[in-house]
Amino acid sequence: MPRFTEFDFGVSWVMSFFHQDWTHNGATAADVVAKTLAQSGDEQALAIRRDARSLGNLPPSTLEVLWYAGAQYMPALESLGGAAEWTRTVVALCDARLSESSDVPPLTGADIEDGVECLDAVVAEIEATQFLEAEVRAALTDCATHCTPEVAFRVLLRVMRCASDYPTLSSEQYTRLEAIGADLRYGEFVVDSVRYLIEQQ
Repeated sequence: MPRFTEFDFGVSWVMSFFHQDWTHNGATAADVVAKTLAQSGDEQALAIRRDARSLGNLPPSTLEVLWYAGAQYMPALESLGGAAEWTRTVVALCDARLSESSDVPPLTGADIEDGVECLDAVVAEIEATQFLEAEVRAALTDCATHCTPEVAFRVLLRVMRCASDYPTLSSEQYTRLEAIGADLRYGEFVVDSVRYLIEQQ
């Protein structure tokens, strides 16, 4: 059974909300998330809540690194009560959205896979992505080991897209990323989102 979407989902998708023009979608970060959730299906809210709860296993300093690395224009987390409080806010916004539905079936099948069997492969790809700062790679590795490899892998893909200094991937690394994505039963456009980073020979 495939995942509920062919595209990105969960917290890595929330990170994508914070682009250069994010304030056009809401006055505050919470407004942006709430507005998007209101326009989304139950599965997306469940996936975001699941991810954010998992991220709650990380210390605030690690969360801060991940939110800033995964969003192009993340508002100052201090203004949101800090990284841990912001992550709890995301959970609360999901709860509020889901409370509006009378009958929300739980996620099942591929949508609840944690990717534990992919841990070593995910950590290896985090370490192989040398264009990311050491602090970011360390935070992603902590996410893989203390949250789930599946969440860490999606956030890795998101962070790659936000990295500066003209990041590139070798075709071999991209092939490995595709293999992990296939193991995690991702939709067509999840790993494909970083295909453009393959270095030109």
